Amino acid sequence: MLDIEKIKGTSRPAGRKIGGTIVIFLFLLILGLFMAVPIYLAVIMSFKPVHELFVFPPKLYVLDPTFDNYRDMFTVLSDMWVPFSRYVFNSGFVTVCVTVMQCVFASMAAFVLAKGKIPGGNFLNKLVVVSLLYQSNVIYIMQYIIMAKLHMINTYSALILPAVASPMCLFLMRQSMATVPDAIIDAAKADGAGMFTICWKIVIPNQKPALMTMVIFAFQSAWNLQGGSLVYKESLKTLPTVVQQAASAGLARAGVAMAAAVFMLIPPIIFFMLTQRQVMETMAYSGIKD
Repeated sequence: MLDIEKIKGTSRPAGRKIGGTIVIFLFLLILGLFMAVPIYLAVIMSFKPVHELFVFPPKLYVLDPTFDNYRDMFTVLSDMWVPFSRYVFNSGFVTVCVTVMQCVFASMAAFVLAKGKIPGGNFLNKLVVVSLLYQSNVIYIMQYIIMAKLHMINTYSALILPAVASPMCLFLMRQSMATVPDAIIDAAKADGAGMFTICWKIVIPNQKPALMTMVIFAFQSAWNLQGGSLVYKESLKTLPTVVQQAASAGLARAGVAMAAAVFMLIPPIIFFMLTQRQVMETMAYSGIKD
């Protein structure tokens, strides 16, 4: 039995020892530092001159900071066949299209799999789980053949449509929608609401944590999307593809590669900072109970 008077006289949570709290805090601190070190090294190396990049043992700080790497990066990108603004537009257009379409299709498909009474529903749910094990490289050849037959090579469709189908986002939304009580859906049906109305006006508005998480994942994957062998036209290439080409010119451009890596990190970080508050707030205040 817990001593109620002792619990009232202390500020720490009931049933939790201070030693366990310290261990959890230290573990999370070490984990956070472990994830922050690569970003820190990329930023530091982007400000190092070329002769400092190959110093052994490597330094965790900059002796002679310089902006030459960023200047060289923009100089190289400005000397391409098309203006630098065109690459930025391509990346922005592809990112917006993939993010919006991925969220729309994943939400609708997840609603059907979670709450729809369809033949073979259990098999389809298991198929989605199995598809999480496979990377896009596994189906790359078949995907290329299909897009070639449909004359999608060298078009925006080659970049957008394959990225729309995301097993991870579908699985995330399906697991979240499965927690919605069937009583709410039955009540909506009794009031005359159709499945489309139930999906978009009742279920999805109550899935903001999962939806915002899916938006973050979709934006990150779409921003880093590269055309590879699907797009050859210079006017259709995305920014990650061009940055990689500019940074793969040997050791002399190692600093440019680091500057490009930091430059490509900025939009996802800003987007995450703008949306993560929505994720935390909706996780704290949302929820449906039977």
